[in-house]
Amino acid sequence: MKTTLNTHDIANALLNDKHAAWSYNGAKALAEYLEQYEEDCGVELELDVVALRCEYSEWDNLEDWGHSYFTDNQFKSLFKDLEEDDLDEEIAQYIEEQGILIEFEGGAIVSSF
Repeated sequence: MKTTLNTHDIANALLNDKHAAWSYNGAKALAEYLEQYEEDCGVELELDVVALRCEYSEWDNLEDWGHSYFTDNQFKSLFKDLEEDDLDEEIAQYIEEQGILIEFEGGAIVSSF
């Protein structure tokens, strides 16, 4: 027996996870990503909010993610002398080479890697 969920149902399940801190826009973006993944790969996923909480994290911006992921010295050596727009592009490229980046209005979701 199974229940098919839509974007709204998935986003609500993510938002109801009291151990996560998803924003509405972040939860919706992750839900849309998962639905697109199912469609593209032809696989049916089982919603596991704990696994998603462990696999993905939400950030207000990519620079905050970068400062959290790298030491100060690593961050400076990788991204020195970049303007803010170029910095975001470089960080996004780094993330996409290593894992999954889901950008949305007001933030980004990054997979663990």
